[in-house]
Amino acid sequence: MSELGNRLKQAREERNISLDDLQAITKIQKRYLLGIEEGNYSMMPGKFYARAFIKQYAEAVNLNADDLFEEFKNEVPTTYKEDVPEQLSRVKTQRELPKTASKFVELLPKFGLILLILIIAVGFWIWRQTAAVNDQGNENETNITEVSDSEFEKIDNVSSEDETETETADEDPAAVDEESAPPEEEKPVQTLTFKEVKGTNTVYELSGTDKFELEVIAKDRTWVGIKNGKGKTFFGEEIPKGETQTNDFSAETEITVRVGNVPGTDLKINGELLKYEDTKKTPQNITIIYMKE
Repeated sequence: MSELGNRLKQAREERNISLDDLQAITKIQKRYLLGIEEGNYSMMPGKFYARAFIKQYAEAVNLNADDLFEEFKNEVPTTYKEDVPEQLSRVKTQRELPKTASKFVELLPKFGLILLILIIAVGFWIWRQTAAVNDQGNENETNITEVSDSEFEKIDNVSSEDETETETADEDPAAVDEESAPPEEEKPVQTLTFKEVKGTNTVYELSGTDKFELEVIAKDRTWVGIKNGKGKTFFGEEIPKGETQTNDFSAETEITVRVGNVPGTDLKINGELLKYEDTKKTPQNITIIYMKE
């Protein structure tokens, strides 16, 4: 082992720095560091690199490289240029850029060029589209101005014929028929009139209709009996809640309906609801006198 190598190794061990640690600090391969400690400079890539590696080793273990070169100048390989470039002798303390970042930096100008080409292409396309629209507009204006007076006359004639046909179509045949048709006879209007109350019997008069249909609607459970003026019974029984009993009395002149539950029973005459004079009195007899037309 050379004296220079021994000095460097001693300084490294005093600082508890292994060869692996020193390799990580100086970025110099471990075998070259071991060669410096052993004084085997022949394994170095060249004398220039041997001096550079020795200087980086010395700085990494806090030794003055210039003093070492002066003290051990007989051991250190000499070159034509004694000064080792600063960029090789300085110990790298900063992290190098990641490979991905360095690749991105290298590709950045290419991306910029591609982006510029795309912008130019899009601008040219927009310009062409605008020019095409303007050309189409000019052609349309030219075509409009080239319409002859005779063509305008044809258009006016067609419009006039259409207006004449529209006016003729506007005349509604149904309206003409309605004016010429004779007026329809007015149908008589049904009248259901209250006449009098005698005790539990209420009398109504039905007129203005040629039909007498009675509909009994059970809003609640009720009993209903129906007779004519001669005492003939047509109906007499209980009607369950929600059911309806309908009879046609067009052939009769008078009927009497006995209602057992007045609040729970509705009577309709030809669809018209009969209004009780007294809705609380129950049972009641409702007499309807039919004045036939």
